[in-house]
Amino acid sequence: MTRAHQSPAAGPLDLKVARSNLLMAGAALGVAAVLLVVFQFVVLRAALLGDLQVQARIVGNNSSAALMFQDQRAAAETLAGLGLSPAVDSAAILDPRGVPLAGYRRAGAAPPEVGAALLAERHVFSLAALDVLEPVAANGAVIGSVVLRATLMPLYRRLAAFAAYTLVVALASMALAWLLVARMRAAVRAAEQHLHHLAHVDPITSLPNRNAFNAHLDACLGRADRLAGAVGLLLLDLDNFKVVNDTLGHSCGDTLLRLVAQRLREALRSGDLICRIGGDEFVVIVETSDAADEAAEVAHKILQALAAPFQIEHQLLHVSTSIGVAIYPADADGAESLMRGADTAMYHAKSLGKNTCQVFRQEMTLRANRRLKMEANLRRALERDELTLHYQPQIDTRSGRMTGFEVLARWTCPELGPVSPAEFIPVAEESGVIVPLGRWVLQTACRQAAQWRRQGLLDDIAHVAVNLSAHQARDPNLMNEIEALLAETGLPPQLLELELTESAMMENVDANLTLMQRIQAAGIHLSIDDFGTGYSSMAYLKRFPIDQLKIDRSFVSAVPGDGAAIATAIIALAHSLGLSVVAEGVENAQQVEFLRAARCDAMQGFYFSKPLPAAALESLLRQRPQFTAPG
Repeated sequence: MTRAHQSPAAGPLDLKVARSNLLMAGAALGVAAVLLVVFQFVVLRAALLGDLQVQARIVGNNSSAALMFQDQRAAAETLAGLGLSPAVDSAAILDPRGVPLAGYRRAGAAPPEVGAALLAERHVFSLAALDVLEPVAANGAVIGSVVLRATLMPLYRRLAAFAAYTLVVALASMALAWLLVARMRAAVRAAEQHLHHLAHVDPITSLPNRNAFNAHLDACLGRADRLAGAVGLLLLDLDNFKVVNDTLGHSCGDTLLRLVAQRLREALRSGDLICRIGGDEFVVIVETSDAADEAAEVAHKILQALAAPFQIEHQLLHVSTSIGVAIYPADADGAESLMRGADTAMYHAKSLGKNTCQVFRQEMTLRANRRLKMEANLRRALERDELTLHYQPQIDTRSGRMTGFEVLARWTCPELGPVSPAEFIPVAEESGVIVPLGRWVLQTACRQAAQWRRQGLLDDIAHVAVNLSAHQARDPNLMNEIEALLAETGLPPQLLELELTESAMMENVDANLTLMQRIQAAGIHLSIDDFGTGYSSMAYLKRFPIDQLKIDRSFVSAVPGDGAAIATAIIALAHSLGLSVVAEGVENAQQVEFLRAARCDAMQGFYFSKPLPAAALESLLRQRPQFTAPG
C-alpha cells in the first residue's frame, strides 16, 4: 500500500488573510455607506430649508396687506393655507414689534420661537425642528415678519429609509463579495490540488513520483535521526523493459508499469512507501529499527510478486527486476548518498545476471568508480588508437583445418591497463559508444581481411566473422555503410560473416527481419550468436534468412554431461533447417570428440587457439596447420 503525498489544506494563515481582506472591504463599504447617509442628510436638510424659505416668502407676500391694516382675520386665512404643507407644524405673522398678528399650529405642535439666533441667521436648526424667519416689506420698509416651524421627522424618516436601503445594499454586496471570494478560493484550492497532484503523483501508476519521493525520504531520514532508527531504500529497475516498449509499443509498456505497481501495492506492507521515479525505476522506503533484515525481506517479496507472468493484450510477459538496497545511516549519511548506494547495488545486481537483489557494500563503490573511469576512457579510446583486433580461429570438425575466424576487440587503457571485453563491451552498449566502436571493428576487420586476401592467405577461409550489436542493428544506415566498405576494400561479400545475438535479433523482429533480408541479398553470411540463451522460436528461425547457429559456450562447457542433450538438439535442429553449426568455448579433447560425434560443423575455443593479434594470425595463415586429425 502506498502513502500518497497529500496536498496541504488551506492553512490558518491563508484563511486569516482572506477574512482580513473581507473585513477591510466591509469596513470600507461601511464608511462609504455612512458618508452616503451623511451626504443624504445634508441634501435633505438643504432641500427642506429651501422649501420652507420659499413658503415663508409666499406667506409674507400674501400677508403684507394684513400687516399694513392689522387685519388678523386676513392674516389667519393666509396662514391656514399652510395646512396643505405636511412639513409645517406651526407658523406666525408678527408685526414690526414682534407681536403675533396671527398664528397657525397643528395639533400638539409648539409655536415658533423668535430668538436672537433666528433674527441673526433667519433660520435655525434644532434636533427636532427648523425655524425660518422671512421679513415682510412694503414701500421699502419692513412692516413685519413671517416665522415658520417645520418638523424634521419626515426628513428623519426619509433618511432612515435611505440608510436602511444603503445597509441592505452594503450587506448584499458583502454577501456577494464573500460568495465570490469563497468560490475563488475553492477554485484556487482545486487548481492547487491539481497542480500538486501533477507535481507529486505519477500519471501512469498513480504512485508518488520523484518529487514526492524526495520529500518523503527527507522526512524519513529526519525521523530516523530523532528516534535513532534506520531507513532502508530499495531501488528497482525492471529487466528488459525496453524490449516490451520496442516490440509491443509504449501503450503496452504503460499497462505493464500499472500492473507492476499494482502487484507492488499488494505485496508490500501498509507502512512501506512505493514510488515510481521515472522510466522503469521504482523505489521502496522501509522505516524500521532493523532496516537491513526487513529490507532484504521486502526485496524477496518483490521478486516473488513479479515472478508470475503478466497478461497484456492476450500475451503473457515475464518481467523480472534487479534490486539494489542501501541502509541509512549504515551505508550513507544523507538522501543523496543513500540513493547513490542503492543505485550502485542495483547495477551490481544487473551485472550478476539480473532478477536478483544486492545489498550495498563499500567495494561496490570502487567498482562503480572503475566503471565511470572506463566509460570516460572508452569514449577517447578510438581517438587515441588504444583498441586493437584479435582473431580466434574456427576449426572445421571433419578436416581439422581452420576455415574461418572471429574478430574480437581488445583494449589496453593507459589508466586502467588491459580491460576485458566482458567489462568494456557492456559499458560501451550502455553508454552508446558501441556504435562507433562496432563501426571501427567492422572497417578495420574488412580492410585487414582484404589485405590478407590480396596476399593469398584466405584461400582456405570461408568466412571472417564480425559481431553486430543490437545498437548497430537499429542504425538505418548500417547496410549502406557495409556495402560502401565492401566496395572500398574489394572484399567479396560472401567472405564476410555478420554475427547477431539471439536476444538482439528478438528485440525488434520486423525491423531485424528487414535487415537480415538486406544482408542476405548482399551475399553476406549471417550467423546467430549465443544461440539457446534467448527466447527465439522455431517459427522465427524459419522466417529469418540465417546461415548458421553458434552454440553458446554455457552449453558447450557442460558436454559431455548435463549440456549434451541441449547441444545435440541444437545441432539436429540447425541441420534440419539447413543451417551450419559452430560451437564456441571448446576447451578440452572430450568436448571435441563429443561435438565431432554430434556432427557439429565447426569449433572454436582455447583448445585450438586463444584470440590472436593480427601478426600472429597472419603467421598461422601462412603455416596452414592441422589442428585435429580428420574425423
